[in-house]
Amino acid sequence: MIAGPGKSETAAAASRSHGSLRASHADREQVIGTLKAAFVQGMLAKDEFDLRVEQAFAARTYAELAAVTADLAAEPVAAQPPGPARAQGEAEKPILRPDQLALAATALYGGVWAFTFLLGWPTNSENDPPKAVVALFAVSSLVYLIAMVVAVVVMIADWREK
Repeated sequence: MIAGPGKSETAAAASRSHGSLRASHADREQVIGTLKAAFVQGMLAKDEFDLRVEQAFAARTYAELAAVTADLAAEPVAAQPPGPARAQGEAEKPILRPDQLALAATALYGGVWAFTFLLGWPTNSENDPPKAVVALFAVSSLVYLIAMVVAVVVMIADWREK
């Protein structure tokens, strides 16, 4: 994290002690975000903003990045530090959407229901359907019930969180 003027003395001292360390892409993006906010607030002219953005992209160390924003009074309020950087190739965690879960489970259960009841299955001498068809319907009913309970629990948890 880059510390500039307007930060506490310990943060400024940490910046000086880490000044020779190499800056990351996230550090450069944070400085550019600060420059954007300063430009929007009227602290920088367009040509000065463009020049400082070029300097930020060319900066290799924390000290070089700190020099780009050194004369700004403080980090503008609109500039937000970036969130934790993800490792390259790391995907975002999928969000469990209960409505999609309920829709998929209902569609699948409807297909199983149609498959088991609407097709004419051969019956035995007592006019009973094959045991595999009965087992398929029973298992699919249980899985559908569990999926619906999970969807409702997630919906309630989301509702309570809001």
